[in-house]
Amino acid sequence: MQGAGHKTKARSASNGRTYARGRKPSQYLNRELSWLNFNARVLDEARNPIHPLLERLKFLAIFSNNLDEFFMIHIPGMRERADDETGRRITEEATRERLRGIHDRLKPLLELQNRYYNEILAELKEFGVCITPYSLLPSDQKTYLRRYFEEEVFPVLTPLVVGPGHPFPYISNLSLSLAVIIHDAHTKKEHFARVKVPTHPVLPRFIRLQGAEHEFVLLEEVVAEHIDRLFPGMEIRATYPFRITRNADIELPEDETDDLMEMIEQNLQRRRFGEVERVEVAASMPEAVRKTLFDEIDEVRHEEMYTVHAPMNMADFFMLAGLDIPALRYAPFVAGIPPALRNNADAFEAIREGDILLHHPYQSFECVSDLLSRAAVDPQVLTIKHTLYRTSGDSPIIQALIDAAENGKQVACLVELKARFDEANNITWAKQLEKSGVHVVYGWIGLKTHCKVTLIVRREESGLRRYVHIGTGNYNPSTAKVYTDIGVLTCDPNFGSDATDLFNFLTGLSRQDSYHKFLVAPITLRNRLKALIDREIAHSTPEKPGHIILKMNALVDPKLIQSLYRASQNSVKVDLIIRGMCCLRPGVANLSENIRVTSVVGRFLEHSRIFYFENGGNAEVYFGSADWMTRNLDRRVEVVVPVASAENRRILKEEVLDVMLQDNCQAWELDGEGKYTRHSPKANEARFSAQEALLDRLSQK
Repeated sequence: MQGAGHKTKARSASNGRTYARGRKPSQYLNRELSWLNFNARVLDEARNPIHPLLERLKFLAIFSNNLDEFFMIHIPGMRERADDETGRRITEEATRERLRGIHDRLKPLLELQNRYYNEILAELKEFGVCITPYSLLPSDQKTYLRRYFEEEVFPVLTPLVVGPGHPFPYISNLSLSLAVIIHDAHTKKEHFARVKVPTHPVLPRFIRLQGAEHEFVLLEEVVAEHIDRLFPGMEIRATYPFRITRNADIELPEDETDDLMEMIEQNLQRRRFGEVERVEVAASMPEAVRKTLFDEIDEVRHEEMYTVHAPMNMADFFMLAGLDIPALRYAPFVAGIPPALRNNADAFEAIREGDILLHHPYQSFECVSDLLSRAAVDPQVLTIKHTLYRTSGDSPIIQALIDAAENGKQVACLVELKARFDEANNITWAKQLEKSGVHVVYGWIGLKTHCKVTLIVRREESGLRRYVHIGTGNYNPSTAKVYTDIGVLTCDPNFGSDATDLFNFLTGLSRQDSYHKFLVAPITLRNRLKALIDREIAHSTPEKPGHIILKMNALVDPKLIQSLYRASQNSVKVDLIIRGMCCLRPGVANLSENIRVTSVVGRFLEHSRIFYFENGGNAEVYFGSADWMTRNLDRRVEVVVPVASAENRRILKEEVLDVMLQDNCQAWELDGEGKYTRHSPKANEARFSAQEALLDRLSQK
């Protein structure tokens, strides 16, 4: 086993993630612990009785899925960032200290996960939904499962024993395994073997019992029960589940390639071979077996081993949470249609009458996909340009672009091949689009294109007119049903001109450094955001303080945090609605006493980015694709735009931001020490959920 020093050296490659030198650590919350606190809020929803039972189970799956990403992405990123105080890369000792802090924060959360799992299963059993331990099954079900094992499972299992001629096997990322302890009566020796449990898509994790509608047994229990079939003549002493998480934050050598797609395809396989970041072991696993894993798995630290009491990989429970039992799911709703589109069959005419604000999932994403589908067959449409970061497998967006190209229109699509965990999907879409005649580009080396922009050029009686859609979320019809996002449909000439310049930058060779309305990262966005904060400070007095409201997924960038601290110190009231990571310390005397931070976690994933500045009574509102993170501001192409319509500004302020700030049951408040406290109705105060209020207001009745 290689030493820890080697491990640190192997992980020393930088992705450019560094904080500004000169930060004072006391002014910032730790981003990894802040992220874990967000996931703790997700986990808390699993016990929240306002959610139906299967939806509570889904929160357990989300919590587990989030943790996988945390260890695959955030922990490797932590190793690569500079130390807060010195600006140098963190030492091995500092790394271990941070890992211990993460381990200590996670331990009670994993215990809560197990507790909530058992509570939910006990309640589900009353509705006939249960996961029955194999040992409690009647003999007829065991007979059925024996046959199932022989026919469906046994042929795909591979036993791997460890010995002189059999080195410890490579354990792939996120695979569920069984550690098998075998005793050979002839040699009187004990052996260790590993058996991979072949879950989805090879085999279902939940095996439905014979004649049962909603009663299941876990696949790993069936494998463990029949493990002797893999080792005939041996005595099976014990089996213990374990699971490994590896670094999936692959660094792509973009500067060293002439073909970005080929390079990404070649490097995707590296995810399977990344360094180990976490080893999950069953609570029943004895110390001797844990030591075997610790000794044999490359470079694992004690701080990276986690004891799990519940079933591992609870992300698989999304499948169980999807059971078709309406009484145990959220009541379905029909997404609304904005009045301008509802009252006018011609979407282009409706847009000409005024900017159309969209708020998903309360309002239908089909407003966007239908516009593209209409444009694809409209003989007056000449050109469609589109950015694609993530989409779904059956996306009407992809089909519309293909149809448009096949109908002879000029179609250009920037497909971001580096969208994490969607690289393979996006390569598939890129090839499919190219095959259909779409001009496909992959963006700039060193930058991810994260903005959400569509440009449609149409010939009309008055000449060429440009229609633009700008949003905060991906062009993904599936996530648009569960992520809250804002978008606008407009034919404002300034937006059309800016969209044209943006696509010329993305698809051609352009050094465009100014735009009429667009705030574009990494060109103008950072400086403009700072200027907006500075302007609010200039307007603010103790008698008439300024007001900033910012809604986003993450607030991490130290320079903008410092700007917000200055605003607070100059009487500006700052309300922050930050779903996830927040490194700003609110409510600290002489630093941030005028800053309040809340986080809303509920049925929908809060994903929209909206920025309000009171501006001395002449309020401005912006929205777009960028969180306030260094990566978004400096290493991505992002677009944030001002809201031109006074009515749309009012809606975003009064009917979105103010509504979010009124939430007293799904909102949490952050204090200066990094602790979140859930809001609850005060005495004689009615319960108010922002998401429920928006759903009631905007969806179809």
